[in-house]
Amino acid sequence: MARIKDSSVEAVKAAADLVAVVEERTSLRKQGARLVGRCPFHEERTPSFSVNPATGLYHCFGCHKGGDVIRFVEETQGLDFVGTIEWLADRFRVPLEYEDVSPEQAAQRGRRARLQELLDDAAAYYERALWETEIGSYARDYLKGRGFGERIAREFRLGLSLGGNSLARKAMAKGFTREELIASGLMRTNGADYFQRRLMFPLADARGRVLGFQARKLHDDDPLRGKYVNTQESELFHKSAVVYGLDKARGAIAKQDRACVVEGNADVIALHQAGFEPVVACMGTALTEQQLRELGRLTKRLWLAFDGDAAGESAALRGMELAVGQGFDVNVVALPPGIDPADDPSGFESHLQRAEPYVVYRVRVELDRADDREAGFRRAKEILDGYPEGPDKLAAARLVTDRIGTTVQFRTGAIPSARAAARAPRVVDAGTRLERNALAGALAHEGLRPLLERLTPEHFYDPVHREVRAHIVTRTPLAGEALTLLAELDARAEAEGIDAATGEELLWRLRERELRRELQGAAPARSKELQESLQKLLERVQALSAR
Repeated sequence: MARIKDSSVEAVKAAADLVAVVEERTSLRKQGARLVGRCPFHEERTPSFSVNPATGLYHCFGCHKGGDVIRFVEETQGLDFVGTIEWLADRFRVPLEYEDVSPEQAAQRGRRARLQELLDDAAAYYERALWETEIGSYARDYLKGRGFGERIAREFRLGLSLGGNSLARKAMAKGFTREELIASGLMRTNGADYFQRRLMFPLADARGRVLGFQARKLHDDDPLRGKYVNTQESELFHKSAVVYGLDKARGAIAKQDRACVVEGNADVIALHQAGFEPVVACMGTALTEQQLRELGRLTKRLWLAFDGDAAGESAALRGMELAVGQGFDVNVVALPPGIDPADDPSGFESHLQRAEPYVVYRVRVELDRADDREAGFRRAKEILDGYPEGPDKLAAARLVTDRIGTTVQFRTGAIPSARAAARAPRVVDAGTRLERNALAGALAHEGLRPLLERLTPEHFYDPVHREVRAHIVTRTPLAGEALTLLAELDARAEAEGIDAATGEELLWRLRERELRRELQGAAPARSKELQESLQKLLERVQALSAR
C-alpha cells in the first residue's frame, strides 16, 4: 500500500477541526478557555470531558482517554491511522498525495475507487427501487410484516433488486463498463443483474463504504437457491472481513465499551430500531481474525448472542477461542433454538444479563459433549489450564465439580484476565504526580519552557514523561501513550490551578529531587558543592512559595 505523503498528513492535521468532529458525538459548552461536555467514550451524568480548541487536544477526567483529533477519530470510528487520515481528508476536503506510487499502484487505486463508486450507485439504485416503484410494494409489505419501519430501513439503506438487467443498463449508461460490473459482483457473464427481485442489504466497511451486498429471497422462483446470498468474493468484498453494521454501531461501541455480535443482519436492524445500538453481525457464527481486528479498535469486551445450537458449533467455538486469545473478554448468550434477537428486540438486554463468561460456557459445552465423565473432566481441565486466572476460571472449575463430582487441580499463573486488568485501579505515586504536574505547568505557561529545557531528561524517571518533555521543548511528535498523557496534562493545569508561579516551583522541586539523589552517593568534595546548590535552590523555592 502506498504511503500518504507527510505533507498531506500535515495538511489534514492543520485543516481538521477537533471541536467540529467532537460535536458530532457530544454537545459542548464553553467553560473559560476550554469546552466541556459529557464524554463520548463512557456513560456519565456530570460532564468530565474537556476540549482545548487552542491546542487541539481533548481529555476525559472520568475514563482518562485523551489525545488529538486523529486519536479521537481512531477511537470513535474504529479506524487505523491511514483510514483516519483518509476519513478526515474527506470530511474537511483535503486532497491527499501518496509517495512512491507506481503506475500499477495508481491504476489499482483508481480501479478500486471506480468499483466503490459503482457499488454506492447500485445501493442508491436499489433504494429507489424499494421506495419509489410500484413493484417495491411487495418488499415494503415484507418489511412491515417483519416490524421494520421506514426510518430504520432507510438508515441501513435497504433496497430492492429488480429483474432482468435494469441495474446493468443504468450503470453502463453512466459510463461503467461490463468488466467493472462483473468485477463488483453486480452482473452475470450473460449480462443479467446478479441479484434478481431480492431485498438488498448493503455490506459496508467501518467507514460506511459499500463493498458488496447480502440479498434476501422474496420469491419462490428465484434462480439463486439460498435464502440469503452474498456478493461473490471480489477485489473489494471479502466476507471474512465484513462486520455488518459496524459503521452504524461504532460510536455506541466506543462509548459503552462493549460490542454485541449477533448472527443476522435483520437482528442488527431490529435491535437498532429498539434502541440497542452497540450491535453488529459477523456474517455467520465464526468470528475471524479480520473481524476481531476491526472490533478491537473500539472495545475488548464482546457479547456473542447466537442460537444455542449455532453457538456450540465448532466454527463458533473456534471464533470465541480466537477472540480470547487476542485478549477479548468474551461472554456468550446462548439463545433458545429457533429464537433470534429480532423476535424480542426490546427485551434483548435481559438476555445479555444471563450471559456466561466464555470459559464457563466452553466448559459446559465440553461436558455436555463428552462420552463419559473421564473424557469430560480431561477436556475441561485442558481448557482451564490454558485460561488466565480470575473469577471466571473459578466459576468454571466449580461447574466441573458440580457436574462430575471431582475437583479440578489446574495449573495456576500470574497472568490476569482481561476483565481483572480492566478493573485495576490507576495508581499514581507522589513522584509520578510531581513530574506530571511540572510538565503540565510548562505546557500551560510558555515562559517556563526554558527552565524545563535546563532540566535534563534524567530529571524525569518515567520514560513517557521524557517523551512529553522532549515534545514541549523541541516539538518532537508524539503518539500512543505519550499523546494521551499530553492531552491529560493540557487539561490538568487548569483543573488543578497550576499557575506560572506554581509551575516554576514544581520544576525546581524536580531539580531538588535530583540533587538529593546525587547527594546520597557523592564523594565528600562533591557533596559540599551539591549541598550549596541545594541550599540556594531551597531559598529560591521558598521565595516562590511566599509570593
